[in-house]
Amino acid sequence: MEDKKQKRTYTSRRSFIKKGAIASSIFIVPRHVLGGPGFLAPSDRLNLAAIGAGGKGSSDIKNASVDGREKVRALCDVDFSGSAKRSVENFPKAKLYNDYRRMLDKEKSLDAVTISTPDHIHGPAAAYAMERGIHVYVQKPMTHNIREARLLTQTAREKKIVSQMGNQGGSNPLLGMVQKWIDSDAIGAVSKVQVWTNRPVWPQGGAMPAADASLKPKDLYWDLWLGPAEAKPFTPNLHPFNWRGWWDYGTGALGDVGCHLIDIPFRTLGLKYPTDAECSVGSVYSQMWNADYHPEGCPASSFITLHFDATEKTKTPIEMTWSDGGIRPSHPDIIPANSDIGGPGSYNGVLIIGEKGIISTNINDSSPLTPKLYLNDGTTDFGPEVEVMEEPEYGHQRKWIDACKAGFGSEEHMALTSSFDYAGPMTETVLMGNLAIRSYMLRRENEQGKMEFFARKKLLWDGENTRITNLEEANQFVGRTYREGWKM
Repeated sequence: MEDKKQKRTYTSRRSFIKKGAIASSIFIVPRHVLGGPGFLAPSDRLNLAAIGAGGKGSSDIKNASVDGREKVRALCDVDFSGSAKRSVENFPKAKLYNDYRRMLDKEKSLDAVTISTPDHIHGPAAAYAMERGIHVYVQKPMTHNIREARLLTQTAREKKIVSQMGNQGGSNPLLGMVQKWIDSDAIGAVSKVQVWTNRPVWPQGGAMPAADASLKPKDLYWDLWLGPAEAKPFTPNLHPFNWRGWWDYGTGALGDVGCHLIDIPFRTLGLKYPTDAECSVGSVYSQMWNADYHPEGCPASSFITLHFDATEKTKTPIEMTWSDGGIRPSHPDIIPANSDIGGPGSYNGVLIIGEKGIISTNINDSSPLTPKLYLNDGTTDFGPEVEVMEEPEYGHQRKWIDACKAGFGSEEHMALTSSFDYAGPMTETVLMGNLAIRSYMLRRENEQGKMEFFARKKLLWDGENTRITNLEEANQFVGRTYREGWKM
């Protein structure tokens, strides 16, 4: 009964916000005269909160507040002694919480939240918020696994939630240049896409650090940091950043920048779910003939191949390759040998390869996209090397806030570049690479008593039903197990 009453309160308040502009037109004296230039009535301000207030979370909630235009009522973080201090300084009147569940249950007037936690918290926190009718901005990758991405996409539609994933480069206007080249058939039929990164740039590929409860920082709520993951004593060198390399908490190089890099071809070529996935990973040998085996963590390097059916924009099936750990594609002949491919130093990039030429771009976060077109006949067309960003992160968070005010299904909502209707399938595609990596490491004892890897094959994917059809054991990585109290 209490939940129904709470939902009516949210609905009533949001209706009031959306109707405020219409209602205000009956006033004889304009509001800006009463309150001065830029004045907004309290009813026009959204009530915001942050789940994860440090690191990237500090800029996410700051940008979402639109320089104080909106009201930040609460901040949640498991450790306010670190970089989350910046958010406390920016929003000194915000209430502080360590458990997002308690915050969302207690702060009844919240309209929207930013979620900028380690990857394993994204899905549970977003689901908890959306179930309470709260709009969500979730950092990339949208979720820790494919099942969560599908669930959040469906929930956003059902609950009429205005959503946005934090791959801010999706709002970069220079993507329009790449889209124009594709739509005008400048490079002809596209058959291949190559994506690469220098990540990981954090410890990855070795053994999990040993737990040591005596080293836990006194201000860190470790059990809340673990969230849905298995309970264990404090383990150093995970919080606040190096969790990325461990499957219980992170999603490796793909999760870190895949939603920036793969976003470019996925968006401009109109790709859907991949039809299959295949991978290989780099081996590390601490002793002769026996490769180190650490299936609990991401590998030091990997190479992924995904295939996609033809779309309206590609006309032909697409092969996409991903490589990380500093492994990059060969330099195409039509790009001058002394020129970078992708971004500066060729560290990260995307090559979209067509029958008439190649499009080369950098990582699509807040780095210069540097789109470049090379045609087989020698024609070139380059975007700017230096970008002028008129507002923080291309207005990615601000546009989400404006869409929250306009409402689900509004023009502002439909114009968002990474609402879950788009970001969900794209995130699933990114995470397919991780499913392939984890399957690649599966092994069991054979009849001779030796351990053998039995899943090193091309995995066939039924995207509509989220299942690998030719290796049942691989489907364990579509989702995950959850601790009690954290289930989705």
